Amino acid sequence: MKVLHVIPSIAPLRGGPSQAVLEMVKALQDRGIEAEIATTNDNGANLLNVPVGQRIQYQQVPVWFFPRFSPNFHTFREFAFSWELTAWLWQVIHQYDLLHIHAIFSYPSTIAMAIARFKQVPYIVRPLGQLCKWSLQQSNRKKQIYLKLIEKANLNHAQALHLTSEQEKQEVSRLSLNTPSFILPHGLFIPPTIVNARKHLRQYLNVPADEPIILFLSRLHPKKGLDYLIPALGKLTNDCFTFVIAGSGSSEYESEVESLVLAHGIRHRTHITGFVQGEVKDILMQGADLFVLTSYSENFGVAVLEALAVGLPVLVTPGVALADVVNEQRLGYVAQLNIAEISSLVQQALEHPQETKSMGDRARQLVQENYTWNSIADNLIEIYIKVLKQGFSFQKVTQ
Repeated sequence: MKVLHVIPSIAPLRGGPSQAVLEMVKALQDRGIEAEIATTNDNGANLLNVPVGQRIQYQQVPVWFFPRFSPNFHTFREFAFSWELTAWLWQVIHQYDLLHIHAIFSYPSTIAMAIARFKQVPYIVRPLGQLCKWSLQQSNRKKQIYLKLIEKANLNHAQALHLTSEQEKQEVSRLSLNTPSFILPHGLFIPPTIVNARKHLRQYLNVPADEPIILFLSRLHPKKGLDYLIPALGKLTNDCFTFVIAGSGSSEYESEVESLVLAHGIRHRTHITGFVQGEVKDILMQGADLFVLTSYSENFGVAVLEALAVGLPVLVTPGVALADVVNEQRLGYVAQLNIAEISSLVQQALEHPQETKSMGDRARQLVQENYTWNSIADNLIEIYIKVLKQGFSFQKVTQ
């Protein structure tokens, strides 16, 4: 079986969904599936320094990179137009048994679906939460026009939608698409345990050995709810803690975050690290006391899963799709998107460290049993086989 995964970008700064594609393809390859990625050299305002127009090994995965059109105008740049990708897909798409397309409202994904339809190559689509209510409300008019004129037909001709949570499925159902769907969460590769991670992290941040550390690790974007989280932490004037913001975003939003921590009086106890990966990311995850993600909307929440996998309890909001799992399995705290409630639950976590630690212990066990890429890849292969046999019986995404 030969499967092509198409996604606008796999640059690290694009966050968890892009990293998930790399890990997904690697897991599929480990199970004998001939899986590849086609993408652009997008890297936000810049371009990745990679060869284009040829198949290379990138993070142990076969990837075809194509040049992204890069005008100064931000909106055009974000659309990730690539004529070279278009021409290549037109020539070779029939060589693949199946396309797995990630993201919508972006040129590489849209053109891949259109060409697959014309060439009659089956495809499934993982919309990455872009069909959820919050996402559709951003640039609402443009997206509604795009959806009506182009993307809805592409979606309705897909063999299936790949959704990652029940919450995402419920939100997509409002659109009354004719496409069958299946729910398959992200997996993850669990990093090696770092001995004395707590000690190393406090040395790295130059804070006292017993200082509680609250970690936000995600792409810096308005939907992540820092406009609620930072004021909530600012209310904890009698509590001792260090707050770490690990992630990057647009320069405008990074400046806004800087202004927020200053305005709410916590700049002196906040470390803004920028984008992190590798050992630094692992030390942050394994050495912190509480992971926080107070998003308006997350169709899954890869970083939340990464935190739970290493035994780091979390505080999330209902907009994060994993919130139901966190609540039902008691893996942390679920706060309404409300400053007072977020503040109260953070304080509770700080004041009851043993209870919080037991949440983390449960989380580690649950993730290692249910969310490894090995098990996710096995399920995905079964779905691919059903799609290719045209004998699948997924549920349609309707209410």
